[in-house]
Amino acid sequence: MIAIIDYGMGNLHSVSKAVERLGYEAVITDDPQTIAAAAGAILPGVGAFGDAMQNLRETKLDEVAKAYAASGKPMLGICLGMQLLFTASEEYGMHEGLNLLPGKVVRFAGDYKIPHMGWNKLSFLQEQSPLFNGLTEGHVYFVHSFHAKVEQASDLLATTDYYQQVTAIVGRGNVFGMQFHPEKSGDLGMQLLGSFLALTESVQS
Repeated sequence: MIAIIDYGMGNLHSVSKAVERLGYEAVITDDPQTIAAAAGAILPGVGAFGDAMQNLRETKLDEVAKAYAASGKPMLGICLGMQLLFTASEEYGMHEGLNLLPGKVVRFAGDYKIPHMGWNKLSFLQEQSPLFNGLTEGHVYFVHSFHAKVEQASDLLATTDYYQQVTAIVGRGNVFGMQFHPEKSGDLGMQLLGSFLALTESVQS
């Protein structure tokens, strides 16, 4: 069973439907015991970083997410959910994140269209990552005004180009993040989501 963490700010149902299309059971939940028992957890998110962290703290789901990451079972952050994995964000003031990955989320800055919106090609930096088994680089769908600056190069699994190198996929151990929406990114997005879900098959839920 895959737990989709409900803290009031996610594209929950589209992620749930995508998980089910790939042949896995999904449950949308804010129950700590249900999340802890899951074979995999997904932290989705749409909206502002500070509001999301406030919601997580008020429901104590921030501690639940940290404990899940520490359990060694596969965890995936999507879009804002990926950004929440980092130390901090400068979106509407400085806000502390879950600090599962060292780095900061910053706003795009330059004379170009913001938000970054549309289909962009991924570049796999660490092809040995289990997320990329059997996959070929291709295009996925992005919608974001802020992007993550990783502190450790080993955490950066894939990038895209939008007037600069932009963090697209991150990972450390059992914790992964995707800046784009895999469930809205065609075949490659679903394949990447499927690669993550495959990691949960060895976990007893």
